[in-house]
Amino acid sequence: MKYMIKQLTQCLREYKRAAIITPIFIVFEVVLECIIPLIIANLVNEIQGGCGLDVIGKYGVILIIMACLSLLFGGLAGKTSATASCGLAKNLRKDMFYKVQEFSFENIDRFSTSSLVTRMTTDVMNVQMAFMMTIRLAVRAPLMFLFAIIMAFIMGGKLATIFVFVVPILIVVLGFVVKITMPLFRAVFKKYDRLNNSIQENVKSMRVVKSFVREDYEKQKFQVAAEDVCKDFTKAERILAVNAPVMQFCLYAVMLFVMYFGAYIIITTQGAQVNVGQLSSLLTYGFQILMSLMMVSMIFVMITMSMESAKRIVEVLEDESTIKNPENPLMEVKDGSIDFEAVNFKYAKTAHKNALSNISLHINSGETIGIIGGTGSSKSSLIQLISRLYDATEGVVKVGGADVREYDLDTLRNQVAVVLQKNVLFSGTIKENLRWGNKNASDEEMLEACKLAQADEFIQRFPDKYDTYIEQGGANVSGGQKQRLCIARALLKKPKVLILDDSTSAVDTKTDALIRQAFSEFIPETTKIIIAQRISSVQDSDRIIVMDGGTINGIGTHEELLKTNEIYREVFMSQNKAGEEDE
Repeated sequence: MKYMIKQLTQCLREYKRAAIITPIFIVFEVVLECIIPLIIANLVNEIQGGCGLDVIGKYGVILIIMACLSLLFGGLAGKTSATASCGLAKNLRKDMFYKVQEFSFENIDRFSTSSLVTRMTTDVMNVQMAFMMTIRLAVRAPLMFLFAIIMAFIMGGKLATIFVFVVPILIVVLGFVVKITMPLFRAVFKKYDRLNNSIQENVKSMRVVKSFVREDYEKQKFQVAAEDVCKDFTKAERILAVNAPVMQFCLYAVMLFVMYFGAYIIITTQGAQVNVGQLSSLLTYGFQILMSLMMVSMIFVMITMSMESAKRIVEVLEDESTIKNPENPLMEVKDGSIDFEAVNFKYAKTAHKNALSNISLHINSGETIGIIGGTGSSKSSLIQLISRLYDATEGVVKVGGADVREYDLDTLRNQVAVVLQKNVLFSGTIKENLRWGNKNASDEEMLEACKLAQADEFIQRFPDKYDTYIEQGGANVSGGQKQRLCIARALLKKPKVLILDDSTSAVDTKTDALIRQAFSEFIPETTKIIIAQRISSVQDSDRIIVMDGGTINGIGTHEELLKTNEIYREVFMSQNKAGEEDE
């Protein structure tokens, strides 16, 4: 708990002053609010004794000044608390986002995308609200309770004993509410993750949903998830609702008791024990006592809700990336040679089966390597170890003769360009997307890269050419166009190793051939690794690797594999047969 609070408060940074000043303003506000009933009591007694207008005027001026000061301090506290809480939320989101940028794929797989979104939005908002209430009400409520209870006993004497019975009742009810609702809120946030995941998945796959006319199914799935969240929240809110009627009951009970017995004592003793001014102030202090307890209950409710949110935020902040820079990293990749030395790999430490097993392989710098294999053969897993998106579980992966774990991550990934299976373009112009590969790339360099990737052809047909705006995710370009732009973006890095992970699957065979031809003619010194489903995409490679079940089933040229490798031969024959049938 202490560690969690420490982690969160560290995010205050430049807003720490506002957070510290807020309670100070609150103290002054509470002191003034507790003194005002005392002055009013004296005024009532003076009026009862038949004082003149000058005395009433004097008390009036004092009350106006104190009320204005109380308002001023309350306003300042409101301003500083808002600044501190909003600043905390901003820094929490910033720190979480920066932390996520450092995460390896393994870290992201562990949290899930939807969970990270929930943590940066809903959870941060809960913590923000709880923090604002804490620095305001958590100071205000105890102080007001303490001052009001002291003044109530001073002014009311025996009448104030009613609070000895009322306060414990409220504390017991409050404790019961917190105990019951905490597990409910813990469960509801996990369901929030599932709800966000459903939304994210639906929006991302909207074209598929519509093409299969599954809107009704998706609506039903969303409704179930939303109702599940609603059910838990409703249950928690029902329990929390107990607070208000119990508080109201206690308030009216206190007022009834004080007014009845207070009036009785005043009449029977002729004001000797309790006077009218004391009775009026006691009613005010009673109201303040119960309101302070109401504030406490609100604080506990908010903190109860935010506790689980805070835990989830801290989980992200304290999680360390499984992939880190070494202490003295290598800052230069000598060449594009690649070595796998007895490599085994699995995505999770608890996994029973390796994704890759006993991989030993040497690739010369400048060599063109094709990789082919069925779905689930771990082709993508193999190349992800080269750019250190994952670390090998056992064995060593080398680039340029050095272990990839010895390189500075930025240096390695700038020299090992990967065009992943899932091509992503960002909102912005074509130029802005291309400059992800090299932020300082000139127009001539972008033109050259696009020509190599066979992208310049369709770009020139756009009215705005390279200034054409790309919608989010590349929604306004075709799959093949998106792939070519992603290839051009990778080429701008001028890497020593270029990896295409099934990155030409959406282009026609002619364009695919032109891309490979351009690679061999214009970037011969770059090591090129091409993962493909089509034999035609890899048959001209210097060597072809056949993957099967996470192992290397065969290595050789197209002609060699046709003679020696059964898997390769079957794939080749099936694809050629399909091609002949199409003709």
